[in-house]
Amino acid sequence: MASLSLLPFSFVLFLLAASPVISTNSEGEALHALRTKLSDPTNVLQSWDPTLVNPCTWFHVTCDDRNRVIRLDLGNSNISGPLGPELGRLQHLQYLELYRNNFEGKIPEELGNLKNLISMDLYGNHLQGQIPKSFGKLKSLRFLRLNNNKLKGSIPRELASLSNLKVIDLSNNDLCGTIPIDGPFSTFPPQSFENNSRLNGPELQGLVPYDFGC
Repeated sequence: MASLSLLPFSFVLFLLAASPVISTNSEGEALHALRTKLSDPTNVLQSWDPTLVNPCTWFHVTCDDRNRVIRLDLGNSNISGPLGPELGRLQHLQYLELYRNNFEGKIPEELGNLKNLISMDLYGNHLQGQIPKSFGKLKSLRFLRLNNNKLKGSIPRELASLSNLKVIDLSNNDLCGTIPIDGPFSTFPPQSFENNSRLNGPELQGLVPYDFGC
């Protein structure tokens, strides 16, 4: 059998193009890995074909002009299952819209790797555990809505460093401790934190620890 070095260059290119190994990119692989963990009774994710070159033709996925995933819109889609760490591989993502589904389990720490994220809407699910401290790395974040879940623990003080954060909604969870007063938290209304029976505040710095009551 002739080696690749003896074959015409154009034929080598044809072989490479036909290879299934390079038939998808890392973002498509990440989204497909997420899909395999989810229950999708209404086939919202039916178009998520991992054999395509990239996921930009999939429904509910938006790409920029360089075929990089920048939006994931799956709100009100009757999807259930865990949020996988694979989402943290969508490094160009700007909008993560997963509200009003049946997602469960913990919020992955890996979401803190989404440095271009502008909006994260995870409200109206069944998410548990704590708000990841890694969210303090989301320096582009403007909108963070985690309300109407089952989140516990204190509000991470790392969020107070998010100078671009304009809207936060943590209401209707089971958060505890005190409400930060630094950075953008000085502008958020009380409604952003209501119906957390163990949450006190605003924080009285130097008088009680921020996780008082947890």
